[in-house]
Amino acid sequence: MKLLRYLDPQGEVHFAVQHPDGSREQLDGSIFDGIRPTGKPARIAKLLAPVQPAALLCIGLNYRRHAEETKGQIPEYPVLFCKGPNAVQNPGDPILLPRHLRSDEVDYECELAVVIGKACKNATRAHALEYVLGYTCANDVSARDWQTRKGGSQWCRGKTFDTFAPLGPCLVTPEEIPNPNALGIRTILNGEAMQDWNTDDMIFDVPTLIEFLSGSTTLLPGTVILTGTPHGVGMARRPRIFLKPGDTVTIEIDGIGALTNPVLEEA
Repeated sequence: MKLLRYLDPQGEVHFAVQHPDGSREQLDGSIFDGIRPTGKPARIAKLLAPVQPAALLCIGLNYRRHAEETKGQIPEYPVLFCKGPNAVQNPGDPILLPRHLRSDEVDYECELAVVIGKACKNATRAHALEYVLGYTCANDVSARDWQTRKGGSQWCRGKTFDTFAPLGPCLVTPEEIPNPNALGIRTILNGEAMQDWNTDDMIFDVPTLIEFLSGSTTLLPGTVILTGTPHGVGMARRPRIFLKPGDTVTIEIDGIGALTNPVLEEA
C-alpha cells in the first residue's frame, strides 16, 4: 500500500491511500493509529513529505562500494549521525544551497528511508522489521566542505541545513517490500544517472540497523532511519560534481517511486 501525506485545497493536512490505478482515497485519522480509508477521494493541493519525523537517524559509510570510493575503512559498527527535523523537504520543493554559512560543495546522496511505526527498544534482528511502518525515498543532501573541513570533524553541521533531507513521494507499507535489501536505487541529476546500485550492498542491512539503533534506546513512532548511500557521490568523482542552481535531482527506488527536487540558492 502506498500512503501519501498532503495538503487539501483548504490547507488542511491529510493522509491518503494511492491505489494501483492511480486513484487516491483519504484516510481517517493518523497512519500511526491504523489505516482506515474513509471512502472519500483525496483532493490534493500539494504533496508533502510522507512523515514529519520524530527524529532523523542517519547511517554513514553503509555501502561497501561507497566506503571504497571515499577510501574509508569498513566500519565495525554502524556509523551514526543525525539530521534535524528542520532539514525535511517536500517532494517538488527546492533544495536550497546555503549562502549565510556558505557552501559551494553541496552533494546528493540517494538513500532508502525506514519509518518506525511503534515504540521500539532493544529489538532483536529477527523481529526488527515488525516495527517498520513503511519505506520512502530520501536524499541525504550534504555540504562536503562543512562536513570535512569547516565542521570541526563532525558531520552534522554539513548534513542538517534547511531542506537537506527531502523525503517522498510516498510511504510504502512493508507487505509491498518484504525485503528492503533487494531494491534498485538511483540518483538522476539533470537526466543523467549518477548513482545506480542496489540496497543489497549495505554493510549493515535494515534489520541490523534497527537492532543497533534501538539498543538501550527507544525509537519513537515517526523515527526515520536513513540507511546510507551507494557509490557515485559527487565528491568522489573526477572532476567532482556538486549541485548548482537550476539543477534537478531525482531519487528513485524500485517499488517506491521517484522523489524530485529542484536546486536553488538560499535567498
